[in-house]
Amino acid sequence: MAEGSDIAARMVRLEADNTRLRRLLDEAGAPDGLRHGLRDTMAMLRAVLRLSAETADSVENYATHLEGRLDAIARVRVTADTFGEVNLHTLMSDELMIHLIREGEQAALDGPAVRLRPKAAQLVALAVHELCSNAVEHGAFGLAEGEVEVRWSIDGVGATSGGELTLVWKETGGAGIGPPARQGFGMQVLTEMLSYELGAKVDLAFEADGLRCTVRFPLTPRVGRVVDETDFEENGEPG
Repeated sequence: MAEGSDIAARMVRLEADNTRLRRLLDEAGAPDGLRHGLRDTMAMLRAVLRLSAETADSVENYATHLEGRLDAIARVRVTADTFGEVNLHTLMSDELMIHLIREGEQAALDGPAVRLRPKAAQLVALAVHELCSNAVEHGAFGLAEGEVEVRWSIDGVGATSGGELTLVWKETGGAGIGPPARQGFGMQVLTEMLSYELGAKVDLAFEADGLRCTVRFPLTPRVGRVVDETDFEENGEPG
């Protein structure tokens, strides 16, 4: 577990940065939406710091994984601040590339055009980051022949409903892994944070050739929406 003095020092610096940012936003007369986004992001950073410290089995483990988690949140925040929403396909592809996994080589992505709201995008990015890290350390990405296929679909779209998004992460080419002996950070993100924040249902199946993770959550207005493919430029962001 990370040392208490280390996590306390990081929290003090984070709170100081938070205070300075809020003061600057107040002085600049920033809109309420930007302030709300800042509050959400800072709350998530605090949660990640605390949970990383609580679930790490050593200071080295804590330090190794914390930076990647914070970077995943920050990347999505930058996109959300620029475009207002985040393209799910781009989020997936970017996170895979951070782990040196290229779409079309070891990874295949397929699904309708979905834009996620900032907070939902940060949560999904954090979950995908943990899946990628786990696949590199214990799963398919640690093997030359290992691959992952990620598919998502939308069901139940109606006049008053945005439908339900089902996302399936399926690893192949692995040697078969079993459930973890302890519930680490990644498991808590998948089984607790997504459920609490997005109303998600998550199913983890440890199959013979690799992990299958199925995530389902409603596309409410505060979570995201399906859009027409033509609304996106070539880089995958809103046009």
